[in-house]
Amino acid sequence: MSAINSCPECLKKQQIIDRLIEENQSLKRKLKYQERKAKEGFFGSSTSSAKIPIKSNTDGGEECKPKGARAGHQGNGRKSFAVGEADEVNRVCADAAGVCPDCGGPLEDKGFEERMVIDSASVQARRILYRLGKRYCPRCRKVFQERAPGVLPRSLYGNQLIATAVVMHYLYGIPLGKVSEQMGIGAGTLLEIFRRLAGLLETVPTRLIEEYRQSLVRHADETPWRTEGQNGYVWLFATEKISIFQFRASRSGEIPRAIFGTACLPGMLIVDRYAAYNKVPCTLQYCYAHLSREVEDLGKEFPDSQEVQRFVATLVPLLSLAMGLRRQSLSDPQFYAKAKEVKSQILATIQSPAQHQGIRHIQDIFRDHPNRLYHWAENRDIPADNNLAERDLRPTVIARKVSFGSQSDAGARIRGTLMSVLYSLKKRGFDVAARLKSTLDELTKDATQNPYSPLFSRDSPP
Repeated sequence: MSAINSCPECLKKQQIIDRLIEENQSLKRKLKYQERKAKEGFFGSSTSSAKIPIKSNTDGGEECKPKGARAGHQGNGRKSFAVGEADEVNRVCADAAGVCPDCGGPLEDKGFEERMVIDSASVQARRILYRLGKRYCPRCRKVFQERAPGVLPRSLYGNQLIATAVVMHYLYGIPLGKVSEQMGIGAGTLLEIFRRLAGLLETVPTRLIEEYRQSLVRHADETPWRTEGQNGYVWLFATEKISIFQFRASRSGEIPRAIFGTACLPGMLIVDRYAAYNKVPCTLQYCYAHLSREVEDLGKEFPDSQEVQRFVATLVPLLSLAMGLRRQSLSDPQFYAKAKEVKSQILATIQSPAQHQGIRHIQDIFRDHPNRLYHWAENRDIPADNNLAERDLRPTVIARKVSFGSQSDAGARIRGTLMSVLYSLKKRGFDVAARLKSTLDELTKDATQNPYSPLFSRDSPP
């Protein structure tokens, strides 16, 4: 048994050494955090691409580029189409003279050869003059005038032009200046067209919200959006068939409560762990993609901790497997058996004892919210991630980079109405421009009817 060193000076030196070691470790952690912050941004791996301070260049060189399709993949060559699929069939007749251009001799008819061509109509605005017939009834002493086809009352611009312009700007994200240049119409005129169209369709988002409330699987997310130079947010409430955009100045829980209402709703809402969704009247499923990034950030913050690295290497693959399990070609019994196995492995990892505070923080998330983390294992229709909302918001994020937001509250409301209609039409497989044009044609005949039915009814003309 070794003797205890009772030297006061030795004890004092050891205390100084311990303090310096602890200080050195603390400074190393702060330095690594600053390096990660400078490289990845303030929110680590969750930082949006627009806020990353320094973006690394992609590796160049021809040797880095993939050559052709992967082995075993079927190639994609030029594809033809059947005669019944053609939008237009034109016959190009031979020269009526029937004389050979080389020798001058007579030519014999040999039928025709088909050539399939894909072309498009110009988006440039055309000036059309309609001569509208007028008739007079001597008995009623009234004059009846024909209506211009495909034009709203008191509108200078046709329904096809309106549908094309709004789809180009709000669905495909073409900047307003480019739309104005391509169509030959002033930007101010286009904005006025969009304002009137949003007024005609302003009741449609209310119907979409009613459908959203009754859906069994819902998604929600939000991202920054500036209005009149002030910070705000765009909220997205989506399903496989619905997209509802709400441009608001606040990120408070009042916005989702206005969408969901107060009555208890069936189904599931997949979200991140933002507290604004905590009081919605339905069951929640937390997104595993956000949790996986948080676990990966823990591994980046403590690369020298073996305990942390083992935890990350165990939990991240399990979360990835849970997110991709429903996309595998498994029968329902196979899926639920595999889901039960993955869930039990996640629970074992969460319940295992840990010394590191970062690991305990992640474990506490799973321990405190067991009723919001495992619904994907009980119902195959429920995803373990919120990727649908992330994908739906991506075009809006790109528009934010291009336009820097909306110039007014009215512009933000117009954008919310039109994007909700256009994206919902696209999700349901409609030709968006054609369906919008046919709806405007119906409103031309009867402006009092609800536009929801001609927009989304399968029985309506395309």
